[in-house]
Amino acid sequence: MLFSGGLDSTTILALAKQLGYRCYALSVHYGQKHSSELDAAKRIAQSFGVERHEIIHLDLARFGGSALTDQTLRVPTEGDPKTAAIPITYVPARNTIMLSMALAWAESLGSIDVFYGANAVDYSGYPDCRPEYVQSFETMANLATKAGVESIDEQQRFRIHAPIISMSKAQIIQLGQSLGIDYSQTVSCYQANQEGQACGVCESCQLRKAGFKEAGVADPTRYQF
Repeated sequence: MLFSGGLDSTTILALAKQLGYRCYALSVHYGQKHSSELDAAKRIAQSFGVERHEIIHLDLARFGGSALTDQTLRVPTEGDPKTAAIPITYVPARNTIMLSMALAWAESLGSIDVFYGANAVDYSGYPDCRPEYVQSFETMANLATKAGVESIDEQQRFRIHAPIISMSKAQIIQLGQSLGIDYSQTVSCYQANQEGQACGVCESCQLRKAGFKEAGVADPTRYQF
């Protein structure tokens, strides 16, 4: 599974563990400004007892085009995060690149299940978090791999799981509560400091704050101010 150390990916990790999966976690240092999330990913993956946790270095900052990787672009801190426009925090083709890496690892392990925390309800308008994208990637996965092409049994073909895709942020938090997740250990902020403390004002922080409020759950996030 793709594992960032954030709220969504920690929820799907806990869910997959509850469902009985042996979990292999893949985190990616892609040149993001907020790499403290990877420290959180290490701690959380260890606490959940994953089979193996890999952190891959991939410098998407060399291409630029996103406020999360380009030092010349500012992370937005105003406006409505639920906008129809694709925001400047979108990283070009990020999920496609990361899912391809997860698919390669899954095939080498003999696994057919790939999980990631896509969400199409309370999200920032990213095109690679929509149900049609998930379905398309699953189709591609079974066309582009040895395991997919050689599989005769439909039940043994690759499956891309996005179990929280139709849930609101509040519903995700409530699910996490039922799974016993300590969300204070997760880092979602687009510009968290080295200690993993959140800015409280970026679009990711806005969505997270609103989710806890709507869920009726005290916000355990560690803020800078």
